[in-house]
Amino acid sequence: MIKDPRISLVAPIYNEAENVERFISEVTRVLEKISGGFEIIAIDDGSTDTSYEKLEMLRKKDNRLRVVRFRGNFGQTAAFSAGFKYARGKIIITIDADLQNDPADIPAMIEKLDKGYDIVAGWRYDRKDKFLSRRLPSMVANKIISWTTKVYLHDYGCSLKVFRRDVVKNIRLYGEMHRFIPAVASWMGVKVTEIKVNHRPRVAGVSKYGMGRTIRVLLDLITVKFLLSYSASPIQIFGLIGVVSGTLGFFLALWLSVQKLFMEVPLANRPALSLAVLLIFIGVQFISIGLLAEMLSRTYHESQDKPTYVVRNVLE
Repeated sequence: MIKDPRISLVAPIYNEAENVERFISEVTRVLEKISGGFEIIAIDDGSTDTSYEKLEMLRKKDNRLRVVRFRGNFGQTAAFSAGFKYARGKIIITIDADLQNDPADIPAMIEKLDKGYDIVAGWRYDRKDKFLSRRLPSMVANKIISWTTKVYLHDYGCSLKVFRRDVVKNIRLYGEMHRFIPAVASWMGVKVTEIKVNHRPRVAGVSKYGMGRTIRVLLDLITVKFLLSYSASPIQIFGLIGVVSGTLGFFLALWLSVQKLFMEVPLANRPALSLAVLLIFIGVQFISIGLLAEMLSRTYHESQDKPTYVVRNVLE
């Protein structure tokens, strides 16, 4: 085992017994052609088939393979997070183990990274999946994610990505947020690009992706947008909603008062009066939430000594 390999490849594995041996063989052949040494970190995400036993056997043959076994199925994001923790390489690669990502694309992606980029994402230009159930929802989601985060990629869902170590080591992942790593990392001022990669049809095993994941992804997108835009100053979003709501309620109440005092228009049984009171209370509530969120934000940053900036380098 190389003590400080240049490359760490992270691969989540869940019930891929039919693919795992060929997968390890393919990535090993590709990585052996790249200078600097490598390690493969296979994350067994609570597989119920013989995936772990095969990984254990492969590990005995090649100590460049490291295996991390979860006690249960925690999901792909947790697997990537664990892989980033155990990775020792200066370049970290993520890839699915279902053989749909082609390891042969890795050298070109590393070459692109060496041109000054911090993240190189794969773009499954000719994707080999069903159109209605997989490709169409993905196309729509990619448009929404790019528009929301302002990090424009054609294919957020492609697991084949190459990162510099200092990018992913500073990221904490939850939910389905592994696909948003380029967006989450964008606040650091990283340079992100993408290249077209080969996408192969699945030849064995069963896909672990379903339509049910779409809702979770959209909810995580809301979280990502909040973290990118307002995590350091949440009063800007909650306070804005509160001020708009309170202002509308105040002027509506003022108009109703003018009608009552000078136009002799009765206020009894008028829904507008209830609406004015409701808007004012909503405004007060949102401003209060914003102030509480500000206190939590400061506690979060100061208790961990977590800065609101990232330094690339210092010349002294």
